[in-house]
Amino acid sequence: MIMDFNTTGIDLSWQANDIQSFYPIIIATVGFTIYWFISISPKIKSRFYTKYDADTASEKHILFTKYSGLIWMGIIPLIISLFVLPNYALADYGLTIIPETTLTSLAWILGLCVLIVPIASISARNPKNFANYPQIRAKEWNTALKIKNALGWAAYLFGYEVLFRGILLFPLVAKFGVWPAIAVNVALYSSTHIPKGLDETIGAIPLGIVLCLLTLLTGTIWIAFFVHVAMAWTNSFTALKHNPEMRSV
Repeated sequence: MIMDFNTTGIDLSWQANDIQSFYPIIIATVGFTIYWFISISPKIKSRFYTKYDADTASEKHILFTKYSGLIWMGIIPLIISLFVLPNYALADYGLTIIPETTLTSLAWILGLCVLIVPIASISARNPKNFANYPQIRAKEWNTALKIKNALGWAAYLFGYEVLFRGILLFPLVAKFGVWPAIAVNVALYSSTHIPKGLDETIGAIPLGIVLCLLTLLTGTIWIAFFVHVAMAWTNSFTALKHNPEMRSV
């Protein structure tokens, strides 16, 4: 005799198109989780600090975590996505250039940067911000280190946007519709900011909604990517300039 444990009447069977919603949410969760525990791993960090002096160790450790983000949130999920969802190409995740929306994208990038960069600059001067930014805790910064820091942020944020504004958005919109998909996206996006404090967590909600809408309206992730990079660079280099424990050489 086979016992039926489903007493609720809910259909628990796997549907053919469930993978279109199930996979993006799972891969976003797994990808970010792997990256996050790499970034905070004391064992990984200690390997750098036992081998190098403090400044060099901080540089190499933070850059390692940035490029880990590119790999675990961007490259690996994207490769798996192309295999698991063969009907989706790179362009279907917003990784394309659409001539009809290029000028619109540029206008939004410039407009949002004009609005957000001054705000980020003012916020970055707060002494409380110096505890977290710049993330590389080197006391002396030369030009090479500044370039490495900028490229590390760009690499990390490319992987970040591929995951959140690509893999975790377009398939869910096709499955659930625009607003439910945005709700799921913003819930996870905002949650990733919890370790950075209440201000960034709350601020990620309206910003996440705007970036999702602009991504869908233009069909690409580039507005979200470049605006995010502008914010990160402004925050990092403004904090560097005003942090009394660091200096440019």
